[in-house]
Amino acid sequence: MNSRQKNIFDKFCHKLIVSCQAETDSPFNSPDDMVKFAECAALGGAAAIRSQGVSKTKAIIEKVNLPVIGLIKSTFDDGSVRITGSFDHVEQLMEIGCDIIAIDGTFRIREGLSGPDFISQVKQKYECIVMADIALHDEAIACEEAGTDCVSTTLNGYTPETINEKSIGPNFELLKKVVLECKVPVIAEGRYNTPDYAAKAINYGAWSVVVGTAITRPQVITQWFVEKI
Repeated sequence: MNSRQKNIFDKFCHKLIVSCQAETDSPFNSPDDMVKFAECAALGGAAAIRSQGVSKTKAIIEKVNLPVIGLIKSTFDDGSVRITGSFDHVEQLMEIGCDIIAIDGTFRIREGLSGPDFISQVKQKYECIVMADIALHDEAIACEEAGTDCVSTTLNGYTPETINEKSIGPNFELLKKVVLECKVPVIAEGRYNTPDYAAKAINYGAWSVVVGTAITRPQVITQWFVEKI
């Protein structure tokens, strides 16, 4: 880890990263509203922001003085989510000044390459810090070997192979296994939707924890209460 990387990663070591994203049907689905979410996160003590889309991420970078992890969402042929799945996407995120670029590190094929192979080429081609979003333990290991700067458990429960795990809440067993076997920072992400879950992730060795829905998607939080009532 070089000095620039260390400076960025140290800023959110054992701290909270807030994912500021909005789906297409959300009233908050605009750059201005995402900036407001990011500003509120900063006021509450968040140490970094994760953001989707070029215009929204650019707006956050310009207004919020925290490290920003940028990504661009698309989909695979089966409809499952893909994170920054092309060289063009990587270049767009670099142009707006993202501190870290999140890239799909799963074994699924994009542009003729698996996630680890794609990350390897990105690291050879560009000077950028990469976060590999993985769903499985083996993917984390392969991405580390490919040269990623950190891994995140973001996609566990959101790929065809792991969809059945979405209902179990945070996958602490995956987190513990990846922390044990990877030397790069391991970020806990995926259904860490209570303070207790977030604290547990740090206790299990996560470098930091990403929380999104429980902070920035009020319509989903409302549904949780409606369903319980």
